[in-house]
Amino acid sequence: MSASTIKESRLNIRCDNRARQLLDKAAAYTHISVSEFVLSHALASAEQVIQAHESITLNPINFKAFLAAIDTLVEPNAALKRAVKRHAKQIRR
Repeated sequence: MSASTIKESRLNIRCDNRARQLLDKAAAYTHISVSEFVLSHALASAEQVIQAHESITLNPINFKAFLAAIDTLVEPNAALKRAVKRHAKQIRR
């Protein structure tokens, strides 16, 4: 984390004494403040969670099937047309 980063938001966390001692010790070992330690590890964990929920991994067979499916032109059905309209309304908000 850069020292020149402007920190505009505050996050308060309550924990028990054991958790605080553990965080203090870990931060001391890494020579950073508890705040920096918690933030850097929370951010790394958040990135992993987001990656797991926002990406799809396919094996080679399924990837070929996926590519074939998106290359095939198909007329949109009624459900897809409704979904597109609903999506457009939600984005305009």
